[in-house]
Amino acid sequence: MNELRSDIDELKVLLNQATRKRVKDLLSLEIRKLETEWINLKENIKETPLDVVTPAPSVPAQKKRCQIKLNGYGWDQSDKYVKVFVTLKDVQTIPKERVTCNLTEKSMELYVEDLDSKDYKLVINNLLCPINVAESHWKQKTDMVVIFLAKSEPSKWSHMTEIEKKFEDKRSNRLKPESVETDNKDPQASIMSLMKNMYETGDDEMKRMISKAFYEGQQKNKSNTVDL
Repeated sequence: MNELRSDIDELKVLLNQATRKRVKDLLSLEIRKLETEWINLKENIKETPLDVVTPAPSVPAQKKRCQIKLNGYGWDQSDKYVKVFVTLKDVQTIPKERVTCNLTEKSMELYVEDLDSKDYKLVINNLLCPINVAESHWKQKTDMVVIFLAKSEPSKWSHMTEIEKKFEDKRSNRLKPESVETDNKDPQASIMSLMKNMYETGDDEMKRMISKAFYEGQQKNKSNTVDL
């Protein structure tokens, strides 16, 4: 496990240093894969009892504690469940009623309240396939929360969300016909052409993601120009 953790940390360093979008995507996918493997190993070491499915949490109008939005998670699947792994240090020390999930057929929201005087929230929308809310549940483990999303049908999920699948499919379809022609072209120009095509044909969520990526890239270029 220590070696695997070291590999993950080193990949994260490389991700922070990467500048090309495609390289960042590849590094992110590999990090997600290794984190899932690491979480599975850790899960096998120690098990805790299942939580009973509780009603959706009521969100207070105002919170004095700082709320932290979580983005990172690992996931795995079996014929019956898609398992989402969320790492939170000492989460096993708080009462079970402070760890809740708001589930719908196509989304999940994890809430962890008052952990080290902070609140945590993880939202995953547009799940790839519908889930069975009634048969879904979650567990508190050592430094981790595991959400078991019950599949409505025993199908194999290729991605966690519809957005991820659309992004991957469009990138693959765009790159295949041009793979021979672009061997001698600027890779950055090919990526920009791909992103433009995805923006023109994508839905609102895809356009929002691409616009954000373009904006952040422009801001970074401006910063590099000033440094020079």
